[in-house]
Amino acid sequence: MNEKEHEEIKVPISESYTLSIEEAAEYFGIGQTRLRRLIKLNPGADYLISIGNRTRIKRIKFEHFIDSASVL
Repeated sequence: MNEKEHEEIKVPISESYTLSIEEAAEYFGIGQTRLRRLIKLNPGADYLISIGNRTRIKRIKFEHFIDSASVL
């Protein structure tokens, strides 16, 4: 395999379907501690997805959640 086949494709955060907690904190301007608390309090929320032992945040669904929330 050549070098190009090993290159990682980097998708901008604003176009990613799911975000890590770190990426979501940066993108939404919410602290990681607050995001972790939201995840813990809402484990079945439709904006969350578990991949193995990691929890990812569905960006667009979380945007809708924030739009409808008055307090986080």
